[in-house]
Amino acid sequence: MRQAVQNLEESRIREVANAGMGRADVLPFWFGESDEVTPQFIRDAAMESLAKGETFYSHNLGLPELREAVARYTSALHPRVGVDRIAITSGGVNALMLAVQALVDGGDEVVCVTPVWPNLTAQPLILGARLKRVSLRPEGGRWTLDVQALLDAVTPLTKLLIINAPNNPTGWTLTRGEQQAILEHCRKTGTWILADEVYERLYYEPSANRCAPSFLDVALPDDRLVVAHSFSKSFLMTGWRLGWLVMPTSVTHHMGKLIEFNTSCTSVFIQRAGVVAMERTEEVTPRVVAHLKACRDTLVPLLQALPQVKVQAAPGGMYAFFQLEGFGDSLATAKRLVAEAGIGLAPGNAFAPEAQGWLRWCFASKDLSRLEEGARRLQSWLRVV
Repeated sequence: MRQAVQNLEESRIREVANAGMGRADVLPFWFGESDEVTPQFIRDAAMESLAKGETFYSHNLGLPELREAVARYTSALHPRVGVDRIAITSGGVNALMLAVQALVDGGDEVVCVTPVWPNLTAQPLILGARLKRVSLRPEGGRWTLDVQALLDAVTPLTKLLIINAPNNPTGWTLTRGEQQAILEHCRKTGTWILADEVYERLYYEPSANRCAPSFLDVALPDDRLVVAHSFSKSFLMTGWRLGWLVMPTSVTHHMGKLIEFNTSCTSVFIQRAGVVAMERTEEVTPRVVAHLKACRDTLVPLLQALPQVKVQAAPGGMYAFFQLEGFGDSLATAKRLVAEAGIGLAPGNAFAPEAQGWLRWCFASKDLSRLEEGARRLQSWLRVV
């Protein structure tokens, strides 16, 4: 087996979850998903497709109906995006991996802003790239980007810059001005940008277009920019494995070839569900965002009341990322919380070495009382350890 694969670190998030799965006394907040099921009308669309016998292959780039729906959806939030810039993928993870496969050769330099979901740093390494990390910096429980440090790290030798904003796990979000500065710099260096914007609708600041700032708002159609999206978060469809990419038209045909050699296509019945989700998005996403804001605003003050916790309400995402003073090993702490307090959290060092001592709490809970109970358990545990 390739050494790059052997060298991959196992998921520390999964390691914690494995320690608590199956225990009825554990409140699980470790994975990045809501505990609310997909809306019935989306599930019905998939079942109707199966009942019609739609069990065959589709176009590599996706059903025309879904590509058109995604183009309309994207154009309603950002400057117009044509269907010829859209590719449907088998989940957001698949979208990101396809983009990295399309852009990165072995030995290429890739810069990634961290802490970040570990898949984003693992994917370039799988392909044999050289990874350079630029870390966000914590300030009083909130993480910020030193834009100049990032620009200094991206040189003409940098093939790809990977940025996830709103960010998992920190909730940090780029400003429009920061995006413009990064884009202009990457134009000069010839660097591609892979923007993971799957959390763009989970944004809690005032916004005219109902989402976080996007590179699509400042880029030209032929800029070296690929944007990855997913149905998972905003449409409550994590298990469906459905996503999409936005890219320059010069790339789309070649992306279709890559999809052929990876998955061939996304299942038709899942794409039918995606069409309905897109067509009726206003019945789902605004409600999801409003509820997640209520979840954030319930949990964060409870954590802030604990003297050993440093945390700020993040402008985006679905996580409270907090520092627990006096507990340096995040993985060991997360395992202790499972065993001793009945709380399942993700360890900060799963996302980057610089996040050691931090924990991620996914607050996407249908029942706010689960968050309150989790905070109570944490408080009780801190009193006795």
